[in-house]
Amino acid sequence: MAKPVKKKSAKSTKSSKIKSPADKRRRASAAPALMPPPPLALGLSATVLDRLYGVIQSRRDADPGTSHSARLLSRGVAKVAQKFGEEAIECLIEAVGGERAALIAESADVLYHLLVLWVASGVHSEQVWAELQRREGISGIAEKASRGSEGRSLPLAFGVQTTKIP
Repeated sequence: MAKPVKKKSAKSTKSSKIKSPADKRRRASAAPALMPPPPLALGLSATVLDRLYGVIQSRRDADPGTSHSARLLSRGVAKVAQKFGEEAIECLIEAVGGERAALIAESADVLYHLLVLWVASGVHSEQVWAELQRREGISGIAEKASRGSEGRSLPLAFGVQTTKIP
């Protein structure tokens, strides 16, 4: 005959808190996957990007001899875009190479040069944040499909004879 199952009281003893490894695995697999907290819920946040954008914007008319941002901006959008591309490639190289510290440093360079590109192109950070917010909660596949085929060809003005990978 099976023993009756006792209901656990709210106050449990220390021995009842000790779980077997098998019990821990069962509980871990049954627990719902937790989503990471949004960036603004963390101590460090994306607001640093807004501050950096403001600094870059303020350096637009600064002396190119004393400001790296001013020097980049004085060269025009094409040169800023080229520099952004170089930084992105360096970031990719560090990621593939597994160099975590270098990846972090190159990622910061990529973000900085992206912001310089926005300033050079007249794009405001709030416009990008609004677009990201619009896409929030939408599947990347569904969002991409909603764009259709327009805007997929790279500009022929740059001599590119190919299209983006879908």
